[in-house]
Amino acid sequence: MSAYNVVSIAGSDPSGGAGIQADLKSFSAHGVFGMSVVTALTAQSTRGVTGVHGVPASFVTDQMDTLFQDATVHAVKVGMLSTAEVTEAVAAAIDRYRLPNVVVDPVMVAKSGDRLLESSAMEALRRDLLPRADLITPNLPEAADLLGEDEATDLATMYSQAERLLKLGPRRVLLKGGHLPGEECVDLLVDGASDPLELRADRVPTRNTHGTGCTLSSSIAALLPQRPDMAAAVTDAKTWLTRALLHAEEIDAGGGQGPVHHFHAWW
Repeated sequence: MSAYNVVSIAGSDPSGGAGIQADLKSFSAHGVFGMSVVTALTAQSTRGVTGVHGVPASFVTDQMDTLFQDATVHAVKVGMLSTAEVTEAVAAAIDRYRLPNVVVDPVMVAKSGDRLLESSAMEALRRDLLPRADLITPNLPEAADLLGEDEATDLATMYSQAERLLKLGPRRVLLKGGHLPGEECVDLLVDGASDPLELRADRVPTRNTHGTGCTLSSSIAALLPQRPDMAAAVTDAKTWLTRALLHAEEIDAGGGQGPVHHFHAWW
């Protein structure tokens, strides 16, 4: 029996590689019981997003109230929120239920380039959600959007942007450097108190990278109740994701950017 319940508050991806579907797979792979609150429906495949149907904020609130009044929640992963109203509703629920271990993946643009966050929701994300996060996990384009700056093109700029992201209010920032060139992928974990931690992994040569951001953030959320040390949880999650990428070619889920192999250790 799982001792921990972890909730994904995110959008749905019918192709199964990203969003709530990827989160639930990650939760299961790490031995926790996954729950979900759906914020948006997408028409999506490995080739791209053809449509987004947002869930009204009032119904997102209904889902959260119904779930959180019944179940004990040990961690939360927040992904695609789409609108300012939904973002504000999620922030209010975090306060109302004192939700622990809140990991926010600020999903703005899909791997295909399709925009998933309304521009009007950006301020609500900065103002209401980031200050309530125990960890945010932006990639370089997302960090640039949050800061209103150009995208980082080197490690030195990553360091300075990670520090500026901290000033937006989250307790910790994991800035993902996968968009930088090179044979290594370098991520930075900063908390403003201790020295920044560089997490390095060899770049995996695969086109199957759909949902890597969702998968990493949900993996961290699943690990935090089991090993409350953030650095250990992030390090183990990155190692697990690297292995999932190495086995991604074993999944044939479409002709575009395919998913990682969440269950590489079992299948």
